[in-house]
Formats: sequence, structure tokens, C-alpha cells
Amino acid sequence: MPTKSSHTHSRSRTSSKGERKIHKVMKEHKSGTLKSGSGKKVKSREQAVAIALNEARNSGAKVPRKKKA
Repeated sequence: MPTKSSHTHSRSRTSSKGERKIHKVMKEHKSGTLKSGSGKKVKSREQAVAIALNEARNSGAKVPRKKKA
């Protein structure tokens, strides 16, 4: 008899639409073609993540909220 895993819910916090958008933006960052709103190239990974999450939210994807400081 197979044993049950301790995790019964494997629901993702981000929708598949959001994951695709985030993946696309991070790939752009890695290739060096990601640009910020002012038109400059994005160099930091943190800024690339922020842009990716923002674009995913704007496209209507289910993405977790920003953490409060």
C-alpha cells in the first residue's frame, strides 16, 4: 500500500500564467535584454524579480502580495 505524503495540498502560490511571465522576464534578464521603464538595462537580479512580479500582476496573473517591511 503506498504511503501518503505529509503534504496533502500541492497548490502553487503563483498561477501558471504568472509563472510563464516571470520565467520570460528572468530569461530576458539573464540574456541581458531586460530594460527598466527608463530604458536602461537591468543589472541587479532583485530588480529583475520586481519587474517580473509587477508584469505578472499587471497581466492579471495570481501572484502573492509584496511582503510588508
